Amino acid sequence: MDRNISDSEVNKGRALSIIKYVIIIGALFAALWWGQGFLKKSGDRSDFYIVSVERGDIQNTLTATGTVVPSVERQINSPVSTEIKKVVKSTGEFVKKGDLILELDQEFTKLTYNQLADELQLRRNNVDKLKLEYDKNLRDLDYQNQIKSLQLDELSAQVKDQKRLQEVGGATAEEVEQAELQLKVAQLEKKMLENELSYRQSVNVNEKKGLELEYTIQENKLAELRRKLRETNVKAPQEGVITWVNEDIGKKVLEGETLVRLANLDKFRVEASSSDRNTNKISVGMPVKVRINRKDLSGVISTILPAVENNTVKFYIDLDASNDDVLRPNIRAEVFIITDKKDDVLRVKNGPAFKGAKTQYIYVVDGDQATKRRINKGLQNSDYVEILNNLKDGDKIIISDMEDYDHLESFTITSK
Repeated sequence: MDRNISDSEVNKGRALSIIKYVIIIGALFAALWWGQGFLKKSGDRSDFYIVSVERGDIQNTLTATGTVVPSVERQINSPVSTEIKKVVKSTGEFVKKGDLILELDQEFTKLTYNQLADELQLRRNNVDKLKLEYDKNLRDLDYQNQIKSLQLDELSAQVKDQKRLQEVGGATAEEVEQAELQLKVAQLEKKMLENELSYRQSVNVNEKKGLELEYTIQENKLAELRRKLRETNVKAPQEGVITWVNEDIGKKVLEGETLVRLANLDKFRVEASSSDRNTNKISVGMPVKVRINRKDLSGVISTILPAVENNTVKFYIDLDASNDDVLRPNIRAEVFIITDKKDDVLRVKNGPAFKGAKTQYIYVVDGDQATKRRINKGLQNSDYVEILNNLKDGDKIIISDMEDYDHLESFTITSK
């Protein structure tokens, strides 16, 4: 059955209806306000990085990383295979020429040296003995040759005597012929002795030279070992700073292994590396800008290493100011290889607003208005971007990230 609705229930329904309509109207006003803000967006001046377009020079660069190293760094290697006995100077210490840096164990090297010295003395004795034998043999051959000469004189006289006897009937033709035959045999024997003597003289000279050469080689080996023995006391060959020293006392080191690196810190250069994709773009003589602690130094590529390691190519840079105060061993440096350069062009500082494309939009600032404008870019590096059109010297543009404003053709810049 029907019942009457109380006044309180009626009033309650009306209140709910009013609240619903207020919420809907509020939402409509909020949407309208947000839409107007979206269409007419503004930004605070402190949120933007605004710079002026200017005229100047610009370079196109390839980036690389580098490390400052001494221009002259000398490496001292172990003269023999031995152990490190004592370290006198440490990394970073300044040394003068002749200062002792470290000591190597000498015991094994001394034993080898003494053994070689004994062998050399024995070889000297053998050389002297063989030389005496050679001289004796030559003298014996010479004496035999002299004796054979006397025999030839005697046989020649006998031939003459037999011929005279044959003339007076005191000797037969056979006896004369026999005497002449003995003379011919003796003459041949003398020629053989003379030939042997000449041969032995030549051979003995060469054999003596060979013996002397063997002795000299052995003597040089001993002198080399003597030098290596002295070098087990590792001393500074020049004045400089120790950039590295092997301080592992008792460690076995092989002959030729690096013990010390000594650098002259008067001049420096840069050891740099870049991606191997840039290999064909890098060449000796190219100008380079090196940035260290916000200071730029100019230089040129002096050497490019032929090997590519870990997808990088290494090269060395000679600096124009190789003794600048900012240079320190092993300090990191930014390297910019200049591949192209233009003078007196329109340029602006580089910033996040500049993307990769050659054509793009930027915002030009005029008073409190920022307006989108299309430009073309030319050369570009980490510092500057070349502007090819639609801007002039003195124009102000925003170079900060404008992603939130890309949908706007223009907006207002406010100041707090």
